[in-house]
Amino acid sequence: MPFGLDGVEIGLIIVFLCLFAGIMSGFPVAFAIAGAGVISFAIIAALDSAGILIHQAIDTSSAEYATLIRDGVAREAISIFRYPELPRAAEALFPQGWEMAMDRNIGFIVNRMNERVIAGASIETLLAVLMFVMMGITLERSRIANDLLTTMARVFGPLPGGLAVSIVIVGAFLAASTGIVGATVVTMGLLALPTMLRNNYSPELATGVIAASGTLGQIIPPSIVIVLLGTLAGDIYSTAQENRAAMVGCSDALTYLGEPAVVSVGTLFQAALLPGIFLAFLYGAYAFGFALLNPSKAPAVLFADARPTYTTRRDALTWYLAVPVAIVLGGVALGLAGVIGSQDVVVSSYSQAGETASLRTNVSEACQAAMIDLHGQAAWDAAVAQQAAIDASGGVQQARERTAEELIEARSLAIGGAAPIGTGVATLFLGLGLVLAVARGVNPLAEGRPLAIGAAGIVLAFAVDVLLLGPLASSGRTFLLLAIPMAITGYGVWFAVKRLARNELISVVFPPLVLIVAVLGSILGGITNPTPAAALGAGGAIMLAAYRKLSEEGRGGGWILLSTLALVVMMLLGMNFDLRTGLETTSAGDRVALVVGQVAYHAAFLGLLYACWVLLRTGVLGPVVRETAKVTSMVFTILIGSQLLNLVLISFGGEHYIQDFLRSYDNELTVFLIVMLILFVLGFVLDFLEIIYIVIPIVGPVIYGGTFDPKWVTIMIAVNLQTSFLTPPFGFALFYLRGVAPASVTTGHIYRGVVPFVLIQVVGLAILWLFPSIVTVVPNLLPNN
Repeated sequence: MPFGLDGVEIGLIIVFLCLFAGIMSGFPVAFAIAGAGVISFAIIAALDSAGILIHQAIDTSSAEYATLIRDGVAREAISIFRYPELPRAAEALFPQGWEMAMDRNIGFIVNRMNERVIAGASIETLLAVLMFVMMGITLERSRIANDLLTTMARVFGPLPGGLAVSIVIVGAFLAASTGIVGATVVTMGLLALPTMLRNNYSPELATGVIAASGTLGQIIPPSIVIVLLGTLAGDIYSTAQENRAAMVGCSDALTYLGEPAVVSVGTLFQAALLPGIFLAFLYGAYAFGFALLNPSKAPAVLFADARPTYTTRRDALTWYLAVPVAIVLGGVALGLAGVIGSQDVVVSSYSQAGETASLRTNVSEACQAAMIDLHGQAAWDAAVAQQAAIDASGGVQQARERTAEELIEARSLAIGGAAPIGTGVATLFLGLGLVLAVARGVNPLAEGRPLAIGAAGIVLAFAVDVLLLGPLASSGRTFLLLAIPMAITGYGVWFAVKRLARNELISVVFPPLVLIVAVLGSILGGITNPTPAAALGAGGAIMLAAYRKLSEEGRGGGWILLSTLALVVMMLLGMNFDLRTGLETTSAGDRVALVVGQVAYHAAFLGLLYACWVLLRTGVLGPVVRETAKVTSMVFTILIGSQLLNLVLISFGGEHYIQDFLRSYDNELTVFLIVMLILFVLGFVLDFLEIIYIVIPIVGPVIYGGTFDPKWVTIMIAVNLQTSFLTPPFGFALFYLRGVAPASVTTGHIYRGVVPFVLIQVVGLAILWLFPSIVTVVPNLLPNN
């Protein structure tokens, strides 16, 4: 064996040297990965044919191996790392010849492309990448970052380190609305860096906070990293848990775990929300603390062109804090008291099926022992008692069709349990109440009568819902009776919106905020999965950019606003009417709502076409489409190339060799720590795409095949991957910033400035390690996708 190394070890070294050389060559990385796979396979095949590469495998015909099998050790658990004393047998890396291995690789790569790129189950989720990229590039081209930076600098500038804090806030905001690291870093570097330097900010702090804040788009939803990582992690976790169940003698993962072994991208978005906000808080806290300790390097800044304010501190506390908090807490309190809640009285014509035991108990002895070891004796005993009670009652009660009397009784119970105020009505009018309160705080000296009239409309709406409406009210009746309170409230809201539009901060933040709430709200609330939400975001970004272009030209955006109103009408009709046709229960109100919905749909579609024409005429749509095509093509080409490289590793046993090495550690935490350290080091030289598609498929079956929560594992990996944009010397964010930084800012400034934020990343990872509930609390509270 050359250098005393096993043939598989030499093969792994050849693969990674070819990969490193390909990436460092400057050739496009998407093609360098595939080329590294082809070249490394050729070198390994030549050395193997010459008899140079020899693998010392375990001799499966030995008596020692047979003894382990008789003792109940699974074949998959036997490796040279766990049982180094077992006899070895020398064999070639390709026992059947490299020709057979190449033929098998070609067949596998075709299957992999079909499964993961062309027609696989994950292709629908991967479509979200295209639309999220288009959403981000469109918003970047609409110059939203310019306005946000300028406005936030005026708000936070008078504070110590205020400009740095404003950079963090804008970075988090852009992360939730665009998620494009390069565009965010370049934009903030061009706009904010000269301003910070002119105001005597330390070059290290300025460059560090810009580079770090620009990478928040990799963890704050909608994150492309999480979409790509989630589609891969879902498959790996499911397969790994099935293998884990089989190794302990259980029939499937559902039996062994007591729950399905699934994790979706939507659930990962929920899990990433708090960690992303937490990292942004750590960035801002560091910038503020740095300013307090070094006031000369991060001074307060006053802008002479700031607009005058009519709001005193007392007014701000009243209308920006006290009243909104009272509205929200009041709504929550009424919900807990049962005053606000569901008014749905639809009952199923079938009875509910009886509950099964918490765990399956009809399993083999080996599976029973493994389940007791996993869940505990108490959980197993409880499941056995539940199953005994079910058997004593005649087995699990099956769902059956209810009789007429049972339907009447079930409907009566539903009517009796309905809340006086519906959740939809409460959410809508309490939200409008928040708008009225904030508008009052913007200019307390202005006429307050229109806002008071709007507030009276809200009170009237609640009174109508309690006194005139009920759970049996039809959608048409509800719509007609609430039309008058809605019109009165709308009168006040119209004046409120005009007042809010004159506030610089609100006029800049509100439009993208609506888009963020629409996209993330639909995902985090479990209403839809990421792909339709991404389509909504892309369409909304196009309309928002078109409206901005029309405003710059001094033209009204009436068509854009009309199409937006049409979207709102469609959502309201969909929530309040049954728009399905051909049903016996279809009423006249449903038919009218269907016609109105069709009109609203065509109005929204024509508005989107008009927005596209505006962007095409102003020279925005063409570059957006080209950049979207470039980024998407790069992602999918890397996906295909990485599959080829992975198959090369599989062909000579490299992937299995690495997994056996990791599984040789008995402590699961040790294995995960080793993987995290490897990912952190690889972040210095590899981009997140290469790490996701090359490294994760190798180590994923080990780290996802244990007892860790897959959401926590994935978010820990995502936060770790975020450092690949920051770590010197090859962090992409550093190159983006170096390209737009003035000559007075050196590469040394950028490297020194980013080091504290890399350490913050490490601290953030440690906190998530110690307190995993930061990741899991939101998915546990919100509906699953």
